[in-house]
Amino acid sequence: MTELTKKRPEFRNINALSDLPSYRLPAAGIVSILHRISGALMFLLLPFIIWMFDTSVSSEISFAKFKAAFNVGLGFAPGWLIKLVALALIWAYLHHLIAGMRHVYMDVHHAVSKEFGKSSALFTLALSVGLTVILAAKLFGLY
Repeated sequence: MTELTKKRPEFRNINALSDLPSYRLPAAGIVSILHRISGALMFLLLPFIIWMFDTSVSSEISFAKFKAAFNVGLGFAPGWLIKLVALALIWAYLHHLIAGMRHVYMDVHHAVSKEFGKSSALFTLALSVGLTVILAAKLFGLY
């Protein structure tokens, strides 16, 4: 068999049922997907963000209701659920901000090496989760 007639490798599409459960996404891919999810989460929870802002700055009475909603809850939702939604927003904002700064840094400095992509993705994940855990402890009254 000569070099010209050597069989080339054949690449096929990924089968969703058999290949996806064993497929390992790199850290940069995970950060990219989470960046999109965090952006969508912030957009979908925009009415909650507007309610929180409006309730907290309208008056002293509305601020007291705002604080009570986090402790006691509203008529339709317990306080722990409101805290979890706020915690999801905290994570979404932190992750979206840190991942966005990572992308801007890569765009400005042309840092497109595989090693930098992996290390910056792991740093992004660790920092966003770490800051979220610290703020969760504050939100749930651990300090």
